[in-house]
Amino acid sequence: MGTLQHIEHQISALNDLIKINNDRIAGYQKALEGTDDSGLKTVFEGYIDQSKGYVNELNDYIHALGGSPADGTTLSGKFYHTWMDVKSAFTKKDSHSVLADCEYGEDVAKSAYRKALDDKELIWEDDKVVSLLNNHMSGLKIAHDAIKALRDSAKQEA
Repeated sequence: MGTLQHIEHQISALNDLIKINNDRIAGYQKALEGTDDSGLKTVFEGYIDQSKGYVNELNDYIHALGGSPADGTTLSGKFYHTWMDVKSAFTKKDSHSVLADCEYGEDVAKSAYRKALDDKELIWEDDKVVSLLNNHMSGLKIAHDAIKALRDSAKQEA
């Protein structure tokens, strides 16, 4: 793979992560609409802000590589959010089910980052981007574990 192709592959991978973060933002915005619990709303708003920060950092790195950052969400994310809309129209929006949907979204985000970091064709030569992606992964893991704990707690209260 030539240098230009290598850079284009990196830009593409980073743009995929931007879209995943946009999916995450949209998912937490749906979760905000699906709960009246002020504590959960605060948690969800925090994770929206977290993903917005991740998008800004990814945008900066894409610009440094000479690329154009993506906007929008992934196709699968659009299907997932449409499904959440349909599901919420027919089911009670209890905290457990909202948090279960959020946990699924966190699993998808973690998986996308793992895929980018493990991609053998993406030789991340810049330690700064590897550190950035690993920091994002750590934040996503912490968020996942927190959402899972809240979900488990909500299940016990139900």
